[in-house]
Amino acid sequence: MAEIDRGPWAVGEATDETNSPKRKTARQRVCEVLRWRILSGELPPNSRIDLDVVAGEFGTSRTPVREACLTLAQEGLVRVVQRSGVTVIGVSPESIMENFTLMAALSGVAAQWAATRITPRQLLRVRELHREIRVAAQSGDDIATLNWLFHREINKACASPRLQAMLGDAGRMIPRRFFDLFPEHVPCSLDEHDALVSALARGDGLAARRISEQHFDGAAQLLSRNVQSAASGTTS
Repeated sequence: MAEIDRGPWAVGEATDETNSPKRKTARQRVCEVLRWRILSGELPPNSRIDLDVVAGEFGTSRTPVREACLTLAQEGLVRVVQRSGVTVIGVSPESIMENFTLMAALSGVAAQWAATRITPRQLLRVRELHREIRVAAQSGDDIATLNWLFHREINKACASPRLQAMLGDAGRMIPRRFFDLFPEHVPCSLDEHDALVSALARGDGLAARRISEQHFDGAAQLLSRNVQSAASGTTS
């Protein structure tokens, strides 16, 4: 699966063979898990990452763990200092809000373009995924992957590889398992999905853009409070 297929945030892995977790390198697997732990607040600012402990957890050597930490350092999430180890920098509530604002704008444009460019086949797939998400939510099953596929299908329908690539880059800085953190946010998201599918079906680009932008507002507030709580040592 091409990298441009990712987004609007990485909330699960697709199930097709080209994106199988088995095809990921040890560095990629470690990087994704550590990024998730940092962004979700599980690894708070100023905590240390023990390379040996992480290597043991993943059954690998220190080398891919260190390479993963160097990638996270480039993203501004950790500090790697020779002889001092790896220290988590983390993210502030302000930076989270800033990133969600960017994601909202990009996703809004993607939805607006998709409303006029989506094919009947793509719209059918979006509808199918929407129904599957509702069924999964009602039965208490995991909806993260289905949600990821739902939004990916809309982003692909915008027919802009450049915009899809920008969404993928920004999406890496948002926890891929968002609904694991905030299950209470699911009903609101599903209602927004209803409105978004309706806007796409009638070709209303402006409505699709507005709904997509609003889709991130509540999510941004929830995640920001979570990170703030983790930083202050309190519970949200």
